[in-house]
Amino acid sequence: MASLSNGQSESFVKIPTIKFTKLFINGEFVDALSGNTFETIDPRTGEVIARIAEGKKEDVDLAVKAAREAFDNGPWPRLPGSERGRIMMKFADLIDQNIEELAGLDAIDAGKLYTWCKLVDIPQVAGTLRYYAGAADKIHGDVLKMSRELQAYTLREPIGVVGHIIPWNFPSTMFFAKVSPALAAGCTMILKPAEQTPLSALFYAHLAKLAGIPSGVLNVVNGFGPTAGAAISSHMDIDAVSFTGSTEIGREVMQAAARSNLKPVSLELGGKSPLIIFDDADVDKAADLALLGILYNKGEICVASSRVFVQEGIYDEFEKKLVEKSKSWIVGDPFDPKVRQGPQVDKQQFDKILSYIEHGKREGATLLFGGKPVGDKGYYIEPTVFTNVKEDMIIAQDEIFGPVMALMKFKTIEDAIKSANNTKYGLAAGIVTQNLDKANTVSRSIRAGIIWVNCYLAFDKDCPYGGYKMSGFGRDFGLEALHKYLQVKSVVTPIYNSPWL
Repeated sequence: MASLSNGQSESFVKIPTIKFTKLFINGEFVDALSGNTFETIDPRTGEVIARIAEGKKEDVDLAVKAAREAFDNGPWPRLPGSERGRIMMKFADLIDQNIEELAGLDAIDAGKLYTWCKLVDIPQVAGTLRYYAGAADKIHGDVLKMSRELQAYTLREPIGVVGHIIPWNFPSTMFFAKVSPALAAGCTMILKPAEQTPLSALFYAHLAKLAGIPSGVLNVVNGFGPTAGAAISSHMDIDAVSFTGSTEIGREVMQAAARSNLKPVSLELGGKSPLIIFDDADVDKAADLALLGILYNKGEICVASSRVFVQEGIYDEFEKKLVEKSKSWIVGDPFDPKVRQGPQVDKQQFDKILSYIEHGKREGATLLFGGKPVGDKGYYIEPTVFTNVKEDMIIAQDEIFGPVMALMKFKTIEDAIKSANNTKYGLAAGIVTQNLDKANTVSRSIRAGIIWVNCYLAFDKDCPYGGYKMSGFGRDFGLEALHKYLQVKSVVTPIYNSPWL
């Protein structure tokens, strides 16, 4: 099956020196008040990269106090939007100047492909910052046409202190999906990176200070969900929370927000996304899309096309093509430019994925290829495809978050729609067809937040992204993301002796 690259990273690229391991509160790197630290692990080897300051409730309290002062009395919310935008542009320039180091941090911490991070992820986060920098001076309200002798208009005001809790699979992308629109809106914030991947977040905090973002505006508190994450969700002085992660933890975040000060919550949660391939599809291209959809970022992506439905007329041909293409898929050191799939993020995720593969076998699905660990060091798993999958099997219902595809057959367009919607999730879906009517019908029938037609993983900073059903609510990217960090205030005054209303 997939081959393993055993090359030593040092021969491909210089591994970055770890410069920042503390908390970033009120413009300074500080130790946790408890003095506690935790290990961040290199998933290529299972070895410790560095010890990171472990923030808890008392550290979150300090960060919130700094953010509250910066919001209530500091310059950031009161700057002209154009000035906030100028500072954000400088922040983006500093990211461009440090691409190699940032890409290296995400590769060593998350097992992400170094070349992909350098060419795509890090340049895209700089682009996201610039997009919202350009929006910072275009935050407008409306003049309202009232039905009585009243004059009214709306203001869009920053919501206040925001808590961001981000996942480990896209440390840089998710950092800026949250931080960029919140900065443009004039908010101040506390961000908790995932405990598996804190390194790039701390580097970004350093760059934010160099760019001129005032102290207290952006605070980074490393730590664990049950302590630091829970403190953010339940904090009485945080005005909104944005969370990306599992549905289970999203429910806890929402409950904590409700029990505290009823702060609004934005949740981008799990997925079990369908990819529907019709008889008229180009089989070669469809197989490429299917593999990309499930193996990109080693399957650790909420929109992974983990359920692939292929119409019966091309099913056998598609299956053969999938096996053929999988043989050239190289698994190994993410610093090796030939590698297409690095290690899973940590041992817990590695073990979870392997346990789901065993579930698939026990439930009677056929293992078409893959299914085994790769190598004797690190957390590598072969690309894995099951056939003869029934829709009620665990591997067809649960989010595995790994390189495991459930391949199924369908007859009619009605069957495809019904199967695609047979999930508690509703994050994304893909359709492969040359028939415009089929594409339109299916895209309007699937209950998911983003539908890709004849493409997959086609993200853009201008395109809103988020879920239906148990995939959450609220949107990242696009102007919808900016609006969730703004309050709408209506101002009404009477008018007298006006010739018209």
